[in-house]
Amino acid sequence: MTQVSTIGTAGVKWGETEKQQWLALQAVKRSYFDDVVSQIDALRSEFTVEQYGELAYPELAPATTHYPLFVIKPTVWQADKPTVLVTGGVHGYETSGVHGALAFAKTAAAQYADAFNIVIAPCVSPWGYETINRWNPTATDPNRSFYANSPAQESVALMKMVKELGVDLVAHFDLHETTDSDNTEFRPALAARDAQTHDNWNIPDGFYLVGDSENPQAEFQAAIIAGVANVTHIAPADDKGEIIGAPLEQFGVINYAKTKLGLCGGLSNATYKTTTEVYPDSATATPQECIAAQVAVITSGLGFILQQ
Repeated sequence: MTQVSTIGTAGVKWGETEKQQWLALQAVKRSYFDDVVSQIDALRSEFTVEQYGELAYPELAPATTHYPLFVIKPTVWQADKPTVLVTGGVHGYETSGVHGALAFAKTAAAQYADAFNIVIAPCVSPWGYETINRWNPTATDPNRSFYANSPAQESVALMKMVKELGVDLVAHFDLHETTDSDNTEFRPALAARDAQTHDNWNIPDGFYLVGDSENPQAEFQAAIIAGVANVTHIAPADDKGEIIGAPLEQFGVINYAKTKLGLCGGLSNATYKTTTEVYPDSATATPQECIAAQVAVITSGLGFILQQ
């Protein structure tokens, strides 16, 4: 993506030729099967692991063209319990989202099994994980594609899986990161692809949450911020009182219209929704700290719900 300025004509949206040129620049940097699927397989003695879909990208040949998608569920589903969804890796490059979901499954999910059916999709975008990418191979952002007739296979598969659960979710935790590469790679690529100008280049220094403007649940968000503050620092607002161009709703929290924007966090009518944004490029953050922050989000949120 660092060479994206060489693709296409300035001021003109990309067509299929430009998208293929972009795809040719991408390279596998790590293994979904070694890093993620191996950890999911190790959980089969404690949970039900199901394959809920398979991504097929023939344009990637002769490299890997098929990616199985897995969901982790309780071994015994109890219809009288509320259901919680945890999603990671909707943007595959956001590493702590994937490994935070897995860490929660390994270290904390059992503590909440008596109260909830917990469903975990740890890596929604495996090719994005392998290539450390925000988009899928068709230069589509899955996290702007959660709507009917979606162009993103990743989004279609996840929406189908959630629908087939046949229940209303009480909560959805969608685990993300905001990285310095958003500025150096992904926002420039977005501007080139869509022939648009981007004028907000602020990267918040610290953790923040994105709530749902249609159902903000301010106390729920505040409880999560308080829990995460024990693990990593919370991002302050900028000099305009904003985070990434959105007004601060409360300390560490902004709101988006998630369903309208096609975001993963808006795929359901869950009572409690939050999207995390960990900052792994902080001078003080370690990979383990970022993963721990993601776990703290879920445990703090579930603790709040149990108190209601």
